[in-house]
Amino acid sequence: MGLRWWRNFGAILAGVLLFFHGFCYSEKAPNYSFLQDAKQAPPNLYYDYIIIGGGTSGCALAATLSQNATVLVLERGGSPYGNPKIRNLDSFFANILDNSPLSPSQSFISEDGVFNTRARVLGGGSALNAGFYSRASAGEVKSSGWDERLVKESYEWVEKKVVFKPPMLQWQSAVRDGLLEAGVLPYNGFSYEHLYGTKVGGTIFDHQDHRHTAADLLEYANPKNIVVLLHATVEKIEFRLHGESKPIASGVIFRDEVGVRHNAYRRDSKSEIILSAGAIGSPQLLMLSGIGPESHLKAHGIPVILEQPMVGQGMADNPMNALPIPSPRPVENSLIQVVGITTFGSYIEAASGSDIIRSWFHRPPEQLSNASTNPKGTEKAHKAMNTMMKATVRGGIILEKIKGPISTGHLKLRTTNPEDNPYVTFNYFEEPEDLQRCVEGMRTIIKVINSKAFSKFRFPHIRVQLLIDMMVYSPVNLRPRHVGASIFLEQFCIDTVMTIWHYHGGCHVGRVVEPDYKVIGVDGLRIIDGSTFNHSPGTNPQATVMMLGRYLVVYHNQIFVFFFSIITDFFFPFNFLMQVHGREDSW
Repeated sequence: MGLRWWRNFGAILAGVLLFFHGFCYSEKAPNYSFLQDAKQAPPNLYYDYIIIGGGTSGCALAATLSQNATVLVLERGGSPYGNPKIRNLDSFFANILDNSPLSPSQSFISEDGVFNTRARVLGGGSALNAGFYSRASAGEVKSSGWDERLVKESYEWVEKKVVFKPPMLQWQSAVRDGLLEAGVLPYNGFSYEHLYGTKVGGTIFDHQDHRHTAADLLEYANPKNIVVLLHATVEKIEFRLHGESKPIASGVIFRDEVGVRHNAYRRDSKSEIILSAGAIGSPQLLMLSGIGPESHLKAHGIPVILEQPMVGQGMADNPMNALPIPSPRPVENSLIQVVGITTFGSYIEAASGSDIIRSWFHRPPEQLSNASTNPKGTEKAHKAMNTMMKATVRGGIILEKIKGPISTGHLKLRTTNPEDNPYVTFNYFEEPEDLQRCVEGMRTIIKVINSKAFSKFRFPHIRVQLLIDMMVYSPVNLRPRHVGASIFLEQFCIDTVMTIWHYHGGCHVGRVVEPDYKVIGVDGLRIIDGSTFNHSPGTNPQATVMMLGRYLVVYHNQIFVFFFSIITDFFFPFNFLMQVHGREDSW
């Protein structure tokens, strides 16, 4: 299977106990002894596993693998600990809109003209997102070929560390009741499961409104076996070529914060490199390393290791459309807590608070001017937003995200600098079914706004049409506005589309990686992150991305334990096996 397996029964038994009974080495975050700045690293390092990206899946992977193997995590960003913008719920948008050089958020604008953000911090997107936690549907688990029992156990492993029940104050409760009144039934109460109807989901914000990220999963790690290097930017994966055989991933080249070059190598032939750099970073790094469409790589002067035309293809981002709702009464600051899971393929969610409603529609002037093809229009829009920012605004937004989506695009290199954003095109609403789902979602939002349950949070003299107009004339993206956008919901969806930061694809299972997540056509390299997803799982993907990092290690080790036990029971006495000693191996 190409994974590092345990070589003795004692190690197998210990591993099973660790996996299924939760015994693990841990230390209290944020005082991890294994967190180091990349500047402290020696020129050459050797590990059983080299994980590129300490993000939402990378932290779960590293924690699990470290139980029985040495692990090196290379994270291009810094630590989430001690950063109030990451820690506090009220700083959600300040965190995302931070464009400083050391920001955990790296903004980019897709070729569709939509503002977006990618993570640059230990913990990945879980350090930036709105915190909602909900599992993938049973159908998605089955179609992925995953073991349902182990998936459940892996979700629970995550939930013990980072997931909480939200408080459900007045605004969120009114949205919940409005959804039920709008016909999004039944009411499923508080649940992590993906169920049709309305429910309260989990959150990674605790009862003090403090964020917990995937980096907290490193509390499960064996600190003796793991090193996490921060501000370590991987430039490329290196390969060995042996005649007619497959290219073999042998190591990685990375640079520290001051530009000094370092090398990390697989310890031996059973070691692995795992690319976990996210839906933007993973296909980008594959291309920079020489795996991708041949003509595109040659155009950038990159030596071709393996022609792989599907790298960067099938990129998708779930479209989000929303309406702002000023309130006549104060509302709590809240992010996503309630979801309406409709049968027509749209998910309805909400957020509230003065900072939320102002910041959601605000963009820094430099971000607008750098990408806009209409500077005068941009300047006018920004002045209007400044007026809104200075006003006392109470209220929130209700949004819809469409399932899937079906529409897909592609990713291409902009430069050969790994720190530069690539070109990304998502082709929002290219498929008519996506657009119809948005229209039905917006109709449902309008029903919620007009519901009796929600009436205390809206001004009676402000018609929904005015809310639609407000959205149409807000600089939420760089797309052109059409005359019919205020009248026809189809045009409204197209013109006012935003991201909900759930982009995925580019390294799909069956196209770029095998079902066991090995990169097709090479040895010693896997990809484990959201770039492998055909669809965004559930209402929000972070639960499944974290689960996947844990699940794949446990799943493959369990398979080995099963077959190894059959062989050893037949050929060897049990007592003899218990006396065999050697270096413990994992994957």
